[in-house]
Amino acid sequence: MPDTIVCPVDFVLMDENKARLTAASIFVLAVTFMLIGLWLVPVFLVIDFSARAFKLGKYSLLNLLSGRLIKVFSIKPKMTDQAPKRFAAQIGLLFSVAITICSACNFTMPSLLLTIVLAIFALLESAFSFCAGCYVYHFYNKAFKK
Repeated sequence: MPDTIVCPVDFVLMDENKARLTAASIFVLAVTFMLIGLWLVPVFLVIDFSARAFKLGKYSLLNLLSGRLIKVFSIKPKMTDQAPKRFAAQIGLLFSVAITICSACNFTMPSLLLTIVLAIFALLESAFSFCAGCYVYHFYNKAFKK
């Protein structure tokens, strides 16, 4: 019997549409960084992911932008548990820190590869509501929490 993917759960709800719009913004920023290489982009992502990863989403500029877009376009909320999204933000934070360090050290190829992975994960979340973080969480638990 195949494994069922197990995501983190904390029984606190959030709007999935807001998370998807935030992921779309992350995708745009990642592509922007790949095209122009401005070091401020990954630094901004570190700050923004930190806010969301440590339950300070009200200070996340991308979260605030997504909330504003939801109001402007009258997008109805689709509620989901926030724990998988917070876990994904923690992974995004790790990627953003690594991208920032690689970029600061002029490690162009590792920086580019990490940014591509981050962009793909953000695109999957924003376009298809596919949470790569859930798979990471599942396989991490399977490998290390026996």
